[in-house]
Amino acid sequence: MEVSKKKLLEQIQQAKHGKQTAFNFLLDRYWNEVYGFQLARINNEFEAEEITIETFAKAFDKIHTFKEEYTFSTWLIAISKNLHIDKIRKTKSGIQIQNSEAIQEQVQKIADDSPSPEDNLITQQNLAELLRFIKMLKPHYQDVINLRYFQEMSYKEISEMLDEPINNVKVKLLRSKKLLAEIISKNRQ
Repeated sequence: MEVSKKKLLEQIQQAKHGKQTAFNFLLDRYWNEVYGFQLARINNEFEAEEITIETFAKAFDKIHTFKEEYTFSTWLIAISKNLHIDKIRKTKSGIQIQNSEAIQEQVQKIADDSPSPEDNLITQQNLAELLRFIKMLKPHYQDVINLRYFQEMSYKEISEMLDEPINNVKVKLLRSKKLLAEIISKNRQ
């Protein structure tokens, strides 16, 4: 799907103003590119997916720093590459890198109480059929869906339970809802 530069810039501006649909658009548009880049680098699907999730979490957290004169995909790839390098350094040195308190405070200010269209779809589905579709997802996607929608945990609670930053939880949830919607639509045809 080719997107005009004007539409892309509009979506980036909306994301800078916190519009959830713009984040969804950017995630859908660039997921395969970032994931493919990481998969080619490390040849491990799980690690490539984890780094891709972290890439989008960091990019969405820092979206206000993106300058429109640059290419958005190049910016994402640079973030992804740097995250991979950091992971290698972290593994080699054995040091755990903590998120700064400033980032944590900023993440906690993000509201998560209004249901999106995907949220409404999930709650309206026949439960038995929905559970069958959820079982088709990878286990870490099943976990965030279960914690969010069946155990009704907040992003913060999920973050603490999974010992992951809130932004990673949000991106995993976005990705899992997209994959679940694709599974549901394939099985309804």
